[in-house]
Amino acid sequence: MATKQRGRPRSFDRDKALEQATMEFWRRGYEVTSVADLTRVMGIGAPSLYAAFGDKRALFEEVLRTYGATYGAFATRALAEEPTARAAVTRLLHEAASEFTDPAHPYGCLVISAAANCTSECVSTTLRDRRNAALAAIESRIAADIAAGRLPGGTDAGTLARLSGAVFQGMSQQARDGATRAELEAVAEAAMLAWPPDGR
Repeated sequence: MATKQRGRPRSFDRDKALEQATMEFWRRGYEVTSVADLTRVMGIGAPSLYAAFGDKRALFEEVLRTYGATYGAFATRALAEEPTARAAVTRLLHEAASEFTDPAHPYGCLVISAAANCTSECVSTTLRDRRNAALAAIESRIAADIAAGRLPGGTDAGTLARLSGAVFQGMSQQARDGATRAELEAVAEAAMLAWPPDGR
């Protein structure tokens, strides 16, 4: 009598599953998104999720790394590629207006919106560290321009960086609240009026 073969576990596309998890965390935030929500959108069972990604927090950390290298990479590129801090922040805010309102994915910034109502101290710290690292990068560019004479010597690099970060973060929330790209482009233009004149 022939024996019944045990079925092989259903395989899945790991990259596609990770993309679906990214969209879910981006839409709902870390706290509200449950393992059941994730397995539903990823199209896998909980054992497959744990085997492939670890627990919910480990999956979220991978989502953050992937997001930073894809959807969120525009911010890093702006700060790295532009010749001056003013040009970098101008590009950063204008590209944020476009990215935050792109209907191809959830509105706003995942690193900002995922922190809402988060009670996990480890996750909150990870997200805060990422936001603070972005502020530090802006401040470093501003400080370099002050030292090079491209911005006035009396410019407060820390305050100007925090202003830029506050506008960026506010644009994310306003995009989630329905602000259009054109409206956020206008916010970006207005924010740059607060910058001091060129030092040269």
